[in-house]
Parts: sequence; structure tokens; C-alpha cells
Amino acid sequence: MPPGILKCFKVQMIVNRLKYSKLIRPTLYVLDILFISLLSFLFLGSRIFDLTFFIALWVVLSLFFSFYEVYRFTKVIKIISLLSKQIIVFILSVVSYFYIIGFEVGSKKLFLFTILNFIVLIIWRIFIHLIFRKYRVITGSNYKKVLVIGSNDSTKRLEQFFNTKPGYGYKYAGFFTNNDIDNKKGNINDSYEYVIDQEIDEIYCSVKELTNDQIKEFIEFCDVNVKVLKFIPDNDELYAKNLHLDYYDLIPILSLRQIPLEDYLHSFTKRLFDIVFSLLVICFILSWLIPVLGLVIKLESKGPIFFRQNRPGIKEKGFGCYKFRSMGINSRSEDSAARNDPRVTKVGKFIRKTSIDELPQFFNVLFGSMSVVGPRPHLWKQNEMYGTKISKYMVRYFVKPGITGLAQVRGYRGEIETKHDIVNRTKYDIFYIENWSLLMDFNIIVQTVLNVVQGEDKAY
Repeated sequence: MPPGILKCFKVQMIVNRLKYSKLIRPTLYVLDILFISLLSFLFLGSRIFDLTFFIALWVVLSLFFSFYEVYRFTKVIKIISLLSKQIIVFILSVVSYFYIIGFEVGSKKLFLFTILNFIVLIIWRIFIHLIFRKYRVITGSNYKKVLVIGSNDSTKRLEQFFNTKPGYGYKYAGFFTNNDIDNKKGNINDSYEYVIDQEIDEIYCSVKELTNDQIKEFIEFCDVNVKVLKFIPDNDELYAKNLHLDYYDLIPILSLRQIPLEDYLHSFTKRLFDIVFSLLVICFILSWLIPVLGLVIKLESKGPIFFRQNRPGIKEKGFGCYKFRSMGINSRSEDSAARNDPRVTKVGKFIRKTSIDELPQFFNVLFGSMSVVGPRPHLWKQNEMYGTKISKYMVRYFVKPGITGLAQVRGYRGEIETKHDIVNRTKYDIFYIENWSLLMDFNIIVQTVLNVVQGEDKAY
């Protein structure tokens, strides 16, 4: 077993460098929309309703064409191609809209509206892309620390890319190989500890120099330690459903998985939904439920109304998870509740059966430590038990934990009684992470409500 994996048994508080790049995509959205709205008002005489429709249309098209999925390694020609598709379809849709509502727009004004959109947005987008490359070179910030496994022609080209093009935002930390080569950091087995100690962000593996067992070890290591793993595809035997191909200049790079919520627009959309949904629950349910249920809890047993427990969240950062207290005061708070658990009070049985005890977690959602839907936050003790024993278990920590999740609505909630339970819970959690959509969140919420109404066998 790679030595770095053993570090997951220690509670790691991973300190992430502050990356203002998370604001780039939302800022581009706002600026683009403001510019389009201004042109629409000046040249097309658009009304408030028209502007609202154009904004919604722009956002929908950007999702369809992946217009804002521009990364540090994206080529300028790719940016121009995405922008051209976006604007052409947008203009055609605007013309169709005015035709349907019977609003006449002069051909000269429409021509100017189209040309200005093309010229200004292309110049603006290329300018921003180049400015950020220059910014990374001057300040040395907004970079990712990268490590290469292997030494051959492919890895040397990649090394040259990292070292000669700092504007892309990669900081090369060296390479590991079992070959007898000067300047290497060490053998492949030495790389695991180095990745942890040096806080490496991304690992690039040359498949040519790795056995299948070594590839599996790297996948497991990166999953456990929440590192990004990418492959240099110089071996025809490497293939998988979720591999995603990118190009760094002319160098092909395979990413192990694509996580939708790493896209800032998707992340922003989910966060906005979380805020709105949690506020509705807090205002219309918890505002009256807390004093009523709190009185009942206090009358039955001594102790606080709420139970706060430290649990691992996104990137395995600890947070205080809140619940209505459903047990008497005891010293076994790190033990999961079992069927007919003597610690559970009478009112506790009811609120656990109906999942009412989980409702205070909407405060966690509002303040950003949880999401409405996501993998359920486990106990630290469970991380130690399953972190290295259950394949891909630690992938759950690539996203925020949720009040409910896909695994829960599929019947894998509550106490983990067998290995089958944790394996399937992990499987559903990873499927959710790799296939997230807002529609999936809605479906899970509806199914959760239905399950509560119908009653669940494992709700105890």
C-alpha cells in the first residue's frame, strides 16, 4: 500500500491556497450580460421583458455550447470558435424572437448590434485570457503545483511546457521514475510522501512506465488524498468511461474524471439554489418548529435542544453538523445509532423516524458548510474505518456533504450494518458527484419527501 494513503488515518485539515480564479467565470457572465443588455437597449430598443429574455437566452446557450468552460490551457482559437457559435445562435434567436412578437428592427441597427457583439466580445475575451497568463507570470500566483511520474519523450515535452509557459499557471515540482536518471526526485514509491509533504495539486502519470497495479495505486492514492490525477496517454491499453481528453499545446492529457461541480457556473447555481431553499425551510418551518419541538425536548430530558457534532466536509475539512437532540446525554456520541438504541429518547424516536432531527442542518446549508443534496457527512471514525478499505470512498469529499443524497433515497441510509451497505452507498455517492445536475437534485429532494411520508425501515 502506498505510504501516503496511511496519512488518511490522521485527521487532515487541508489548507487550500486562496484562489481568486473562482470569481473569474461569474464575473465574465456579469460583464458579458451587462454589455449585451446595453447594446440591446441602444440598438434594438429592448424593453425590460426583452432584456430579461435575452439574458436568459444567453445563459442557456452558454450552457449548451460550454461557452464559459475556458481553462488555463485552452487555446485562443478555441475561444474564438466558442464565441462565434454562441453569438451566431444568439443573434438568430433574437431575430426570431422579434419576428414572433411582431416587433420590427431596422436592418442597420441589427447589423451594428451583431458586429459590435462579435468585435467587442472577441477582443475582450482574448484580452482577459492573455492578461491572466501575464498576471500569473508576474505575480507567481493562481498556479497549480504539478508532479510528473515517468521519464520519456512524452514527459520531457510536458516538462518543457510547464517550464517554458508559466502563463498557463503550472508550477513544475519535478519527476519520479524507477529508471536510473539524473535530476529525478526519487523512485515512484517515493512520490506518495512527496505529494503530501509538498502539497502537490496535480499528478501527471506516464502510463508507459506504470504497471496496472501501479495505476490502481495512484488512482486510490489520489482519491484518498483528494488530488487530481491525469495521464499522458502513451499506452493504447489505457481506457475508461470517464476519461476526458485535453491538449496542453500538442500534448494530449487524460483526466481521470470530470466533476460537474468543479465548474464555477454549476457550483454557483447549486449554491444559489441551496441558499433559496434553506431560507424557505428556515422561515416557514424552523421558525415555529424550533420553539415548539425545543420545549418538548427539554421537558423529556435534560440537555440542549440542538446536538452539534464535528464531521468531515468538503476536502475533509471539519465542520459543526447540527441536529435536534434525539438522545439523552451520553459519552458515545461517536457511535452511530443502532436499531432499538437505548440512548434514543421517546421524542427522539419520532423525530428520527420522520427525519425531523436533520432539519437544523439547513442552517449548515445557509452558512455554506453543507448542501441540500450531496453525500451524507459521515463520522470521522467511519473515515478511519473505510478510507483505505473501500475503493474510492474518499472521492465523496470532492463536494460538500448534503442533508439528503442519492444513496439515501436508494435505501442506503442510517446504520452501516454490512460491507454491502458502505460499498453501495459509496457507489451511489460517486455516481452523483460525476453526474450531478440541478434536475437530479430536484428528483432526490422529491424522493426524500416521499420516503419520509411512506416511512423507511432504516430510519431509527
